[in-house]
Amino acid sequence: MLKPEQNALVTQTGPGTPMGELFRRYWLPALLAQELPAPDCPPVRLQILSERMVAFRDTQGKLGLVDEFCAHRGVSLWFGRNEENGIRCPYHGWKYDVNGQCMEVPSEPAESGYCEKIKLNSYPMIERGGVIWVYMGPLEHKPPFPEFEFATVPPEQSYTSKRYQECNWLQAMEGGIDSSHVSFLHSGNLNTDPLFKGAKGNQYNLNDRMPIFEVVESDGGLYIGARRNAEAGHYYWRITPWVMPCFTMVPPRGDHPIHGHFWVPIDDENNWAWSFDYHPVRALSHVERSAMEAGKGIHVAVDSNYRPLQNKDNDYLMDRAAQKAGTSYSGIEGIGMQDASLQESMGPICDRTKENLVSTDNGIIMARHRLMKAAKALRDKGTSPPAINPAAQRVRSASLVLPVGVAFKDAAKDALLAREGVAQSSV
Repeated sequence: MLKPEQNALVTQTGPGTPMGELFRRYWLPALLAQELPAPDCPPVRLQILSERMVAFRDTQGKLGLVDEFCAHRGVSLWFGRNEENGIRCPYHGWKYDVNGQCMEVPSEPAESGYCEKIKLNSYPMIERGGVIWVYMGPLEHKPPFPEFEFATVPPEQSYTSKRYQECNWLQAMEGGIDSSHVSFLHSGNLNTDPLFKGAKGNQYNLNDRMPIFEVVESDGGLYIGARRNAEAGHYYWRITPWVMPCFTMVPPRGDHPIHGHFWVPIDDENNWAWSFDYHPVRALSHVERSAMEAGKGIHVAVDSNYRPLQNKDNDYLMDRAAQKAGTSYSGIEGIGMQDASLQESMGPICDRTKENLVSTDNGIIMARHRLMKAAKALRDKGTSPPAINPAAQRVRSASLVLPVGVAFKDAAKDALLAREGVAQSSV
């Protein structure tokens, strides 16, 4: 469990907070590229790390992310006209470029230079892998562009979605690095979901509900190994990478695509849950992509605002009859919403002073420790946080069967590296 001040440290990410400043040293997923599809398209509201902003693509195709509110009278620029290389406030015509610099104040003489004194807060954005990324930290510390494998393979090999999740980022992320719940919460889906079924590893998951966890540190975060019994003299290992601050990967099953998440804080009580699937060496099939678009696997069916169709207002469409019959362990349909429903049930910010952790929570314990350590080091010493170097991002999850007595950190060393043209290690 955590003390109240520790829980506040790891959950609060607004401007000026230690964890917020840590997050601001990384490139973070901000929007799907399809949300800003063309020059001069409508602007999009965006809130990340408790900052309200507006994103737009100007006439030249440049991406801009600026303070949502006009510097004149505080009107939301979401109502603005995106035209002629800038966004113009419809109230009095003040206009801003992609860097937040005021271009025109129609009521003031141009020769006065008044507009040159007006600048909105802005952040750089880039597009990579169908995702628009943002960096919100000091420009002098801007890291290299992200190189997570899902964002660097050809487009036909990858699919990414996002959804609104109504809880703090950390309890969502902690679910992403907890392999022990799979044998319970997702047990009804392992052999039926089109993006999971048919894998030999599913049976190991279902036959052994008492995994043993081993956790080792990596340059960018952790490798969290969950060990289950396999055939005589062997263990089935599922190895989950966590890359700071909020990237996780789910160990693969059979020849199904690899998948994983980012958990990006909107504010302290909500987050954007990003989900990706990709295959390192082949295009996604029509069946796989259709399943992802339909909300199968780790993805979720959402409305036009990216809120899940199953949500707390309709009790996640829970089916008690299916739960009682055993066709669904939780009564909630879909792997993604099975996770989200329980994470949201903890409340907006989980009270970690009341929890009782066990050995299967070792990955969570170590992740919290590394987050707190990095946030304090940045705050107190200005120490650059881990995983800034793209080499720390070029990781993979893995599942494999190893003989008893063989350490996964040694046997899976190559399997945990993203290598172009090499298939994933999977069971």
